Amino acid sequence: MMAAAGAGFALSLSLILAIGAQNSFVLRQGLRREHVLAVCLVCALSDSVLILAGVEGLAVVIGSAPALLRAIRLIGVLFLAVYGARSFWRAWRHADHLVPGTGDGKKLLPTLLLCLALTWLNPHVYLDTVLLIGSIAQNYPGQEFPFALGAMAASWLFFFALGYGAGLLRPILARKEAWQIFETLIGVCMWVIAASLLLES
Repeated sequence: MMAAAGAGFALSLSLILAIGAQNSFVLRQGLRREHVLAVCLVCALSDSVLILAGVEGLAVVIGSAPALLRAIRLIGVLFLAVYGARSFWRAWRHADHLVPGTGDGKKLLPTLLLCLALTWLNPHVYLDTVLLIGSIAQNYPGQEFPFALGAMAASWLFFFALGYGAGLLRPILARKEAWQIFETLIGVCMWVIAASLLLES
């Protein structure tokens, strides 16, 4: 049981460490101290649902429906392109508002809706949590659930460490120019991911 849980933890952590739309959003919220607990909970709970679904067999369903995966991918491309453009706009038009730790007064509901969109409209989430983790869990017959628990534990640990550990970067990003670079890098990251998804479709 411990071996399966450890394998699930290591696999999930290795997948989630890659910089993506969701991670960038959690980092940004952590830097601004804005709805951090709610955002971390949404991300961790969403990952847990997807991991459990993959381990319980959804990986087989999605794997046999390539048209569904292509549709999800194209929706993700459009969303990431728009989100990346918003990051560029924030960097060069509203940089004076991007002060770490102050937030910009966004209400909780719009923030959570954006967080959900970044999570559930990202095709890589399904490829990683549902297909990959779900498939590899089948190599542990009778231990699929401990494997899933290990994978979910990695997700919870990562998102809360990222959200609340972001404060360590706050002194670096205290200047307007640093925030401009940070937002620009997020925009570039989103567009690169969108381009890679488009090439895969």
